[in-house]
Amino acid sequence: MSIVGGVGEGVELKKVDGDNNCRFYENEFPEVDDLVVVTVRSVSEMGAYVTLNEYNNIEGMILLSELSRRRFRSISKLIRVGRSEAVVVLRVERDKGFIDLSKRRVSGDEVDRLETKYNKSKQVHSIMRHVSQRTQVRLIHLYRQFGWDLYKRYGHAYDGLRALVFEGEKVIQQYKLRDDVRASLIRIVRRRLEPQPVKVRADVEVTCFAYEGIDAIKAALRAAERAGTDEIPVKVQLVAPPLFVMFATARNAGQGQRVLAEACIALGEAIKARGGGMTLKVPPRVVSQREERALKKVFERAEAAEAAEAAEAAEADRDTKEQNS
Repeated sequence: MSIVGGVGEGVELKKVDGDNNCRFYENEFPEVDDLVVVTVRSVSEMGAYVTLNEYNNIEGMILLSELSRRRFRSISKLIRVGRSEAVVVLRVERDKGFIDLSKRRVSGDEVDRLETKYNKSKQVHSIMRHVSQRTQVRLIHLYRQFGWDLYKRYGHAYDGLRALVFEGEKVIQQYKLRDDVRASLIRIVRRRLEPQPVKVRADVEVTCFAYEGIDAIKAALRAAERAGTDEIPVKVQLVAPPLFVMFATARNAGQGQRVLAEACIALGEAIKARGGGMTLKVPPRVVSQREERALKKVFERAEAAEAAEAAEAAEADRDTKEQNS
């Protein structure tokens, strides 16, 4: 990203002291053209005074001329105290203690990329902080031991910690960590970064007007469930004839969708062999919590209606027996 144009006076860099405060990255200060996340601390006629979230809250300044490309009447409409902003570094003078930033030179695409990186860095920092608190090892020592090296080896330390979930301790074997640090790191990483199970759903219509009828549909649904695996079982539930919903729960959404797609094929082949047909109304996809709650209500209403019909049938049967007696 090319930065052009002059910059104004900077502000003195300050650090926050404390054993458990530390920057996210190995470099003590950002480089010119780096995208960083800041928190606005105060606003003046000159611009906005901010702290750099990823660099141990050192201070910087967004000059008034660097807030927006458009003309504005009130600075409060552009930037507010307490808000986080994506900015680009214009100048860093370590000796004099100046750092100047720009908000207006950051594009929407750059904001999206920075947000992704920042969220991953925050997760890493939170994990490192918890390990530090549990083991009483200074946070900066943990970063020096292995944290910053994971950034180099994996492109981002988050990806290195994720590898610890799938590849095991070999990811950190080269580091001379205390036993309690190693155990605490593994435990926290697995709890925080281990993939959570997702539910995958497909909606199908199944009909059969042949002699077998309902029995053919039941056999086809059983064939669909047999297409599941021990790790990713498939379940089928009736919504309202002829609509059925197929479910699979998996740690990997792609694997869940593949298994459910195979179950749909098995269902279609089984019902076709018995003279019926299947229509895939909605292909396999990950179910949101909102969808799951809505479908749960549909099932509850269907169960209530079925119970009411059973009660009416039982009452009618009793009336018939009383009349006959």
